[in-house]
Amino acid sequence: MNLIKGMHEVLLDGVRGRDKSREEFRTIQNWVGKPNTPMNEASYVPPVPNKVLEYMSNLEKYCHYHEKDRLVQVSVIHAQFELIHPFLDGNGRIGRILIPVFLYEKGVLKSPTFYISAFLESTREEYYARLLAISHKGDWKSWIEYFLRAVAVQAIADSQKASDIMSLYNTMKTTVADATRSRFAIQALDFLFDRPIFNGSFFASKSQIPRGSAAIVLNKLLRAKVIERLEEGKGRSPAVYVFPSLLDIVKIR
Repeated sequence: MNLIKGMHEVLLDGVRGRDKSREEFRTIQNWVGKPNTPMNEASYVPPVPNKVLEYMSNLEKYCHYHEKDRLVQVSVIHAQFELIHPFLDGNGRIGRILIPVFLYEKGVLKSPTFYISAFLESTREEYYARLLAISHKGDWKSWIEYFLRAVAVQAIADSQKASDIMSLYNTMKTTVADATRSRFAIQALDFLFDRPIFNGSFFASKSQIPRGSAAIVLNKLLRAKVIERLEEGKGRSPAVYVFPSLLDIVKIR
């Protein structure tokens, strides 16, 4: 529970919900519905506040339980967390973060990078319907089937993205070397794949390319259209660049 509260504090720092009891379980009733919906018209009303700690304690124990199938276990953990809705805000975001963190801690993933949120967002109506069916009908079977399908579909999509990124890297080895004609070509390339959105100062410091050479490399990459200028430099603020080929694969533009 301390880990979950700590993640909640970091997650809500400077964003929506930052003034809604960061790092603290709720002490008032909340509900789920369209904006300005009164509680009696809510699509879902979570447990009363004085039950939150008890239910979260039970969930914590289940997280440490050695379930035979970790994917089924994390499907139950995610659903239970969302149904408890322990925070005033940020429950959906924390609930989604718990999935890769749990799978990483249990050794299912080598790093906590499985972004199942993409599938959940694309099937939002079914997602909420399956969760509500647990609350209203006790229908765990349909929820678990939905969640396992989400894992399968997202894993295939992520594998394809990883393959596309590796292919792009191999192609860019030649492209960046030809564009820069520099002994720092591989350092520049590795930096672009690590930080596809960056400013000139950061490029020079993190790529470990001497500042003068870094400026030359950046200009050559810009002329070759390997990178694009996202924002012009103003005063002391350096220009901001992007590596569009990588962003197009991960689809965050």
